[in-house]
Amino acid sequence: MGVTVEVHQVYKYPFEQVVASFLRKYPNPMDKNVISVNTVEEKRDVSTGIIYRKRIAICRNVVPEILRKVSILKIPDIQLEEESWLNPQKRSMAIQSHCLTWTQYASMKEESVFRESMENPNWTEFIQRGRISITGAGFLNCILETFASTFLRQGAQKSPRPQMLNAAEVWEMHFQLSCGLNP
Repeated sequence: MGVTVEVHQVYKYPFEQVVASFLRKYPNPMDKNVISVNTVEEKRDVSTGIIYRKRIAICRNVVPEILRKVSILKIPDIQLEEESWLNPQKRSMAIQSHCLTWTQYASMKEESVFRESMENPNWTEFIQRGRISITGAGFLNCILETFASTFLRQGAQKSPRPQMLNAAEVWEMHFQLSCGLNP
């Protein structure tokens, strides 16, 4: 079956600031689920100017405790791999991420693009599409996909409760603080 989440957002900030903030947004005190992000490879293509980065993120296991009674889910952390291609001349950055944990049971893939907004060259458009499919976990497939769907949609959509921030709101607040703006 699988779960798909799509996000489209326009940030009213220049591309260079948005990308710089994205690359340093984790870890931060507003999102306790990301423990660390380490760049394991970075290189620039001298002919095109494109900067390639590969990063590994360590995230807390957010699967509910009740489901962690199953041995395959009983791990403290999850590893994600992110690859990005930054093209400063075209003012665009493509990102592909996937999960390195539970690969025999789940597939998590995410594709994102930051690019100069067509509406205003001083704004940045963000488009993201993610998909999670659970296989090989038997009767838990449906339960885990339902949890994943709820968790991802809460992160992608604006929260109705003011005390709960979604990932985009956390990022925007982090961005404003890192640029010395008042959130």
